[in-house]
Amino acid sequence: MSLISKVSDAPYALVQWWWQAGSEIYQYRRDNFFVLSIFLVLATAITVSRWRRWSRRERTPLPPGPGGLPIVGDLPFIGTQLHRSFAKLAETYGPIMKLRLGAKVCIVVTSPSLAKEVFKDHDTIFANHDVLAVGAIASYGGVDIVFSPYGDHWRMLRKVSVSEMLNHKRLEAMYGLRRKEVRHMVSQLYSKAGSPVDVGEQMFLTTFNIITSMLWGDTLEGEKGRRTTVDVREVMDRVVKLLGEPNISDLFPALAWLDIQGLGRRMKKEISWFDQMLDSIINKRLKRERERASGRGEEIDDGVQDKDLLQVLLQQLNLKAKEGVPNNATPGLTISHIKALFLDMMVAGTESTSSAVEWAMAELLKHPHIMKKAEEELEEVVGLKNMVEESHLPKLHYLHGVVKEVLRLHPPAPFLVPRCPSASCTVGGFMIPKGSKVIVNAWAMQRDPMSWDNPLEFQPERFLRSGDDEYDFSGKDFRYIPFGSGRRVCVGIPMAERMVPYLLASILHSFRWQLPNGVELDMSDKFGMELKKAMPLVAIPSPRLSNSTL
Repeated sequence: MSLISKVSDAPYALVQWWWQAGSEIYQYRRDNFFVLSIFLVLATAITVSRWRRWSRRERTPLPPGPGGLPIVGDLPFIGTQLHRSFAKLAETYGPIMKLRLGAKVCIVVTSPSLAKEVFKDHDTIFANHDVLAVGAIASYGGVDIVFSPYGDHWRMLRKVSVSEMLNHKRLEAMYGLRRKEVRHMVSQLYSKAGSPVDVGEQMFLTTFNIITSMLWGDTLEGEKGRRTTVDVREVMDRVVKLLGEPNISDLFPALAWLDIQGLGRRMKKEISWFDQMLDSIINKRLKRERERASGRGEEIDDGVQDKDLLQVLLQQLNLKAKEGVPNNATPGLTISHIKALFLDMMVAGTESTSSAVEWAMAELLKHPHIMKKAEEELEEVVGLKNMVEESHLPKLHYLHGVVKEVLRLHPPAPFLVPRCPSASCTVGGFMIPKGSKVIVNAWAMQRDPMSWDNPLEFQPERFLRSGDDEYDFSGKDFRYIPFGSGRRVCVGIPMAERMVPYLLASILHSFRWQLPNGVELDMSDKFGMELKKAMPLVAIPSPRLSNSTL
């Protein structure tokens, strides 16, 4: 075929190819039209279904709240005294409101009925705590009892804490340790009689010594032990301050990896020191247990009188027989869990107890007639020729009223521990989004005039009505929840019920107290992880007992 003929046939071939290709495409489309139709119908049905669910969800609105600003939300308007700011906002927006703190949606609850929905009606959904960025570091990655998520692991930790650490039998067995430290405190105060004393500092030192004695006993002895104890207290104080500092990583979780303020790095440094110190204590105790086991065999399991909590928990580990410790293992328990539990007890137990006693003394100094009633009860029950023992506490009804009233006006944690719902749910007719930060303002609820007569007045008598046992610390009455409520109520309540009245009774019974000349009593508070006095309480003790040798 000539070149001219090929060129002249090219347009015809191109048209023929185009027609054939188009026919094939048409045939493909016709053959698959039924499949495509089914796909479009299903896609439409799914879209309509999702739209309906979204529409129904939107009919349950979020709680009301201030508008806020882009990016920062309501942060510029809430100040630093959050317990007071949130209570004031609740007067405008109601007992449940929404705030946007940076990128975090925060729901604030300020009524007993709504607290009941959170802590009881939807307890499982709200069983997780909102984990702080530095809190995860301080708790060995969230394996402690405070920040670990609700589930089998948390149940194991709570069971160990209750059955081996904070039950009545164990606390009774360790009374000798508490008694020894309280007597030492009274002796120190006697040596300072007539001089100003920082009450909160003295209570902190005593409580710290009590708790560390209960945790690891006399494992640290001599001068090295005393130095370590001082170092532990300083490190713990820095840990508490880091936990209470506002953190950009919590307000803007997407930026947490940057650790802009360096709080995470500082917390890692403190926990690293704490970790090495505990390793040293644990290794010493394991060595001692091996030595005891080689001489006494299974006898180290008999009784609880001489056992501190470290010895008890080490016996719950899945240790090999060559370690010299009985293999009464608790599945899943590790050394890291023991360290995290110890840090929980040291931070929460020491700060909350010492702060409660300091607030109690401040209220009693402010109300001398109430202090006189407490002193008269102590004279009647204990007598001026004896020292206070824990066995006296059940008879000190007025003193218990003082303690309860202090915890009403000055709860240790004004927001308790904020919760984080595992699913979206409805509370008070409003939608609470999954993953939000839910705060129950216990401080405001316990001062609510709808629940309390003369709520701002210090009146221990309100807890002394005949047959009225509704205001206990269990959290069953949602008007009074200083230690929280629900399945994650504070596990340390049994210890607090002993230590706060015992410390307060001891210093009230042994000394008369007065303010230094010219000093005005400052009752202002400072918001933080613990609700502490803004100005430390300084008072002067003078001996009250008839026998100074006591």
